[in-house]
Amino acid sequence: MAIIDNAIYVDGVRTENPRSLSETFEVLRERGGMSWIGLYRPSEAEIREVADEFGIHALVVEDALSGHQRSKLERYGDVLFMVLRSARYLDAAEEVEFGEIHVLVGPDFVVTIRHAESPDLGRVRRRLEDDAGLLKLGPEAVLYAILDEVVDEYAPVLSGLENDIDEIESQLFEDGVDATQRIYELGREVIDFQRAVQPLAGMLDALLRGSAKYEVDEELQRYLRDVLDHTLRVSERANTFRTVLDNALTVESTIVARRQNEEMRRMTELSIRQNDEVKKISGWAAILFAPTLVGTVYGMNFDHMPELHWALGYPMAVALMVGMGFGLYWAFKRKGWL
Repeated sequence: MAIIDNAIYVDGVRTENPRSLSETFEVLRERGGMSWIGLYRPSEAEIREVADEFGIHALVVEDALSGHQRSKLERYGDVLFMVLRSARYLDAAEEVEFGEIHVLVGPDFVVTIRHAESPDLGRVRRRLEDDAGLLKLGPEAVLYAILDEVVDEYAPVLSGLENDIDEIESQLFEDGVDATQRIYELGREVIDFQRAVQPLAGMLDALLRGSAKYEVDEELQRYLRDVLDHTLRVSERANTFRTVLDNALTVESTIVARRQNEEMRRMTELSIRQNDEVKKISGWAAILFAPTLVGTVYGMNFDHMPELHWALGYPMAVALMVGMGFGLYWAFKRKGWL
């Protein structure tokens, strides 16, 4: 069954533990008080049964069935519908897991529909049952306690994200470490966290502005203002995280670009050195080729060759080889090849 807990409260005290939804509705009509029904991933039939009994609008039923809603606050007559996005930090995976909880608040009932493991509404219920003075304030007190629990669970998420950001900042200037992907992934988590937190401030402000109209107890209004203050602080820190990560991504991009430029410079210098070596080798090869060419021509075994029997033929060949060598050396030296 999707029913996690189901109770009737009278003057802040738990008086009945109905075994089914139909029994809950019957007892509530007979004895009055307030019912608090906790559902975990209920079926469509269970949601429609609750909706039919308490006169909940069809659009609320549709939202409760679909899930994956943004944080929002809506009123349908005397029924308030709130969607909250919970979050918890997973140390092993170093990531944030988001959940969703729907809260239906009427004049004499509270229905909570949880779509994730957090928040722990059992802890919220035990806390309220230990404080009858607060619980006797009615459904609005339950709503406050749930809001307070959701916002309190944001604190470990902030600590986890802050530790991850500190690690990234320490890695930015380490050689051989590319933190770009991790910065991007962490930035996405911070954005998702902002989307969960930021609407809460407006929702709480709307609740406080409607306090007089719906006769919310003054003490409960103080509690709601305290939750609003905590929410604003969480939102400010989340905004700071996003700014830090944006700056870190800019710095990382600059560092990567600088490393790439240095690598290109080293490759260019290497290419220049290789070109210089090729020039030197080519120059010396040309210098050595000139006397080799002359020696090869005059080293052929032909009887009839010009200057073959000339007395100055040998000195001329040697002078030609030396002259060509020095001439090429001077030409290559002038061009900077040697």
